Amino acid sequence: MKLLLVSDEEDRYLWEYYRPGCLKGIDMILSAGDLKADYLSFLVTAANRPLLYVHGNHDGAYDRFPPEGCDCIDDRLVRVNGLRILGLGGSARYNGGPYQYTERQMVRRIRRLQFQLRRAGGVDIVLTHAPVYGIGDEPNLTHRGFEAFLPLLDQWKPAFLVHGHVHRRYQPTADRVSRYGETVIINASGKHYLELE
Repeated sequence: MKLLLVSDEEDRYLWEYYRPGCLKGIDMILSAGDLKADYLSFLVTAANRPLLYVHGNHDGAYDRFPPEGCDCIDDRLVRVNGLRILGLGGSARYNGGPYQYTERQMVRRIRRLQFQLRRAGGVDIVLTHAPVYGIGDEPNLTHRGFEAFLPLLDQWKPAFLVHGHVHRRYQPTADRVSRYGETVIINASGKHYLELE
């Protein structure tokens, strides 16, 4: 199974310079937030595959004009193509804008998902906008990750956590892929392909 991971910056080769067939072989698209709704609507149409997304801290317009044909999985655990995927969008609260949360609010969001996690027998992919605290985040409040994600990873040991928010141009030498325990953490900024067995 091949997944296309996207967030934060529209990829010109998937949109402006799109060539028919360039999304061939993609089984699912996961958006970690902060992308134009038109871009996501285009991708889901061109690929003709499921596109799941969480909100980024700049996705306030989605409330009025959501991406067409796409499924928001914020605060939900869904099963698609045999994968259990949990959505936790938003960033750390830094200016009171939409989809910004305090650490305490994120802890409560995760706590409310525990029943779904137990019922599903765990989770394979956690899709977030913000990174994990101390892993691929930045020290400033705007781009700091959530500590609340660490106990989630410790308890449920998902295979992957996919996030955005920290643009690759902010950290050009940083690794896109890192590891925390049994979980592979991927920064989806721009685009990234993930092959699953």
